[in-house]
Amino acid sequence: MADYRVPLKDMSFLLFDVFKADAMWQQLPKLAENVDKDTAEAILQECAKIAEQEIAPISQQGHETGVSFNHGDVTTAPGFKDAFNTYVEGGWPALGGDPQYGGMGMPKILTAQHEEMLCSADISFTLYPVLTAGAALSLAKHGSEELKQRYLTRMYAGDWSASMCLTESHAGSDLGIIRTKAIPQDDGSYSITGSKIFITGGEHDLTENIVHLVLAKLPDAPAGPRGISLFLVPKFHVNDDETLGERNNVSCGSIEHKMGINASATCVMNFDGAKGYLIGELNKGLACMFTMMNFERIGVGIQGLGAAVRSYQNALEYAKDRLQGKAATGLKNIGKEADSIMVHGDVRRMLLNMKALNEGSRALSTYIAMQLDYATYGEGEQQAKGEALAALMTPLAKAFFTDLGFENTVTGQQVFGGHGFIREWGQEQLVRDARITQIYEGTNGIQAMDLLARKVVGSKGQLMQVFIDEMRAYINENQNDNMQEFIEPLTTAVDDLVELSDYLLEKSTHNVNEIGAAANDYLHVFGYTAMAFVWAKMAAVALAKQATGDDFYESKLKTARYYFTRLLPRRISLIASAKSGCDVLFDIDDDLF
Repeated sequence: MADYRVPLKDMSFLLFDVFKADAMWQQLPKLAENVDKDTAEAILQECAKIAEQEIAPISQQGHETGVSFNHGDVTTAPGFKDAFNTYVEGGWPALGGDPQYGGMGMPKILTAQHEEMLCSADISFTLYPVLTAGAALSLAKHGSEELKQRYLTRMYAGDWSASMCLTESHAGSDLGIIRTKAIPQDDGSYSITGSKIFITGGEHDLTENIVHLVLAKLPDAPAGPRGISLFLVPKFHVNDDETLGERNNVSCGSIEHKMGINASATCVMNFDGAKGYLIGELNKGLACMFTMMNFERIGVGIQGLGAAVRSYQNALEYAKDRLQGKAATGLKNIGKEADSIMVHGDVRRMLLNMKALNEGSRALSTYIAMQLDYATYGEGEQQAKGEALAALMTPLAKAFFTDLGFENTVTGQQVFGGHGFIREWGQEQLVRDARITQIYEGTNGIQAMDLLARKVVGSKGQLMQVFIDEMRAYINENQNDNMQEFIEPLTTAVDDLVELSDYLLEKSTHNVNEIGAAANDYLHVFGYTAMAFVWAKMAAVALAKQATGDDFYESKLKTARYYFTRLLPRRISLIASAKSGCDVLFDIDDDLF
């Protein structure tokens, strides 16, 4: 596997040239006191060192070795504990945390770049700190002051990690039918009993304590999702002096043997009358957990991107070095028996697909992260718009980026040919690791239904209209001649998205099955159109800076042209499929499958 190199220049280009993050920070008082351009660039540079030098080198060995289970104890792969300790010593667990409890208070637009670096280096390693960050976010927003003082500070310090305990073997994504019970105790705590499966980081040896966020129901709770409550259940009890006490009645029953992310501990967790503490209000647990889940869903999207970026770097290095065949116009590599496979049209197609989709995904994830920052730190109309766009784009980020991420890991494997199928080159690991991103934190089919059924149809198109208005405003502001090659196809794509949205809104009033039949196609039409929007933004900056002679801007401009010419048209067939209706899906009896 090629050495991973963080795309720092592209990240800086997006933050400060395309999205003007430093100007945004100055407009938001809560951020202005914590971050500026110099601070952000220093953070990115230092994080790049950790990702490149500490995490990426242990990835392949971690994949081969995995985690081990011995009578309830889980040991992580060789090198993981040392790398985690280095990560903690750098203060990274506190990066996006609440400053009142020891966090650094960095904005999401910056921590999103941090997450991509870690995911490209190794998704398995990244899951441990990222899940802790998500749990900390939920606790910071919904927990009592006592819980925040006792647990948040140690989570930000990296002394303690966290897990998210939702899934049960019979329930899957239908959390309303979970069976884990919570019984009130005289001291205000709750006795938690039940089993959870697929729990990432449920047990390991990286930290001295693990804070489990557990969904459970009281005996008299309302049926369905309205009766779910959220509880904090520590692995070890915490004494009044904040030292660790006896072990709680929490145990790891087994670990899963998986297709990928082998170095991430995926556990069956058993709660046998474990002491837990209520987070938020009774029967409002799902809303509390969604604070974390929405964070994680965007993070999972970035996992897909991270794997795709590593795949592209590997494939590009291999393609330049691999001598095989000759150019269609004759041998170019004079004095050698063959040209590099870079001369072949299909190899160039695969590499440019990966490059354009990766850079577009990075730009779109940065845009979405910016909306989260406006939603968190903005005020008035600015905050309302950020909340609307963040809600609309959370399912897009999770599903679109991971679908493209898996596509690009497989494409990278294809560039390698037979060597891509061999373990030593590392490409099969990326394919395996990326595959789970389309499944966990709500499958991509669920995300597509969330987008179309809840966000578009559920708002009668109002949420989508917020984004449509922003894209059209940008189009109107960039009608100059040198932008027409990007503005014209973007305009067509936006018009098509509006027409498709209106069509499905109308069709769904007559037959609700139209939503499920069209949802996946609709999400991808939306994704390619949104990506065209950010590619137009990148192209505008590249055009303005082209005179500098920097190859970076020349590459960016030519990649933008490739996206609009070769990739944006994918949406045309998706639109036709989305409009084809639900009859062909539901007119065939189950017995005829």
